[in-house]
Amino acid sequence: MLLSKPTKRSLGVNNDAVGMSSAQSATTIVDNFVAPECTEFVQILYQDDDILLINKPSGLLSLSGKNPLNWDSVHYRLVQGQEGVTPAFPEAKLVHRLDLGTSGIMLVGLNAQSAQHLNQQFQARTIGKRYLAILEGWLPEDQGQITAPIAKDKQLFPRVKICPDTGQQAVSEYRVLQRLEQPKRSVVQFNPLTGRTHQLRIHSLAIGHPILGCDLYRSAQSEQLAERLLLHASDLYFTHPVTGEPMHGQCPCPFEDF
Repeated sequence: MLLSKPTKRSLGVNNDAVGMSSAQSATTIVDNFVAPECTEFVQILYQDDDILLINKPSGLLSLSGKNPLNWDSVHYRLVQGQEGVTPAFPEAKLVHRLDLGTSGIMLVGLNAQSAQHLNQQFQARTIGKRYLAILEGWLPEDQGQITAPIAKDKQLFPRVKICPDTGQQAVSEYRVLQRLEQPKRSVVQFNPLTGRTHQLRIHSLAIGHPILGCDLYRSAQSEQLAERLLLHASDLYFTHPVTGEPMHGQCPCPFEDF
């Protein structure tokens, strides 16, 4: 075992047992998701006195969940340490997150001052982000921009939806790197200019080419074409919060052998 905590198990919800009527259950959001155990380690790509650049494995939460069974996360492992792998960083603060299924580079502040400075960079959208993904089918254009606004889907938590009326601005630039055969797939580099929840996944579905392995935004067959979500955070461009030096962090893609 990586860390000593209770074993995860599935949780069921019985509406009758908790006195919930059918009308109430239709409008109440119940999050009983339990993340499967992740046996891969968080790897340190770069370290100094103020920041870390790490490689998050697919299948690991960025932050521990409200459900006590979802204790394991990137933040938990950084603060507690990974025995024999990484030391403890008790003041570590996540300044951004990656979805459970997304792998790749994350930026961590090692003290309050650095975290505040990095948070300001993310809020000002001065941090550049690049992702690699494999999408179902062949995109007709070699490059383009997706601008569909995104809103929470209150009926299908935790999904989001495209909504011109209530959605927030969301912009994703893309470039096709390779088109694959049997079946037809597109290797795409994404540059998200905004940071909405599930942005690249819902934008890919919106143009008719969902990311392979995605469980929430999928076609009839796209989820079955990969064993994991084929979305990887490959690059971060930012300013060091203390030295002011321009920084470029890179993280190798685990599914680069297409």
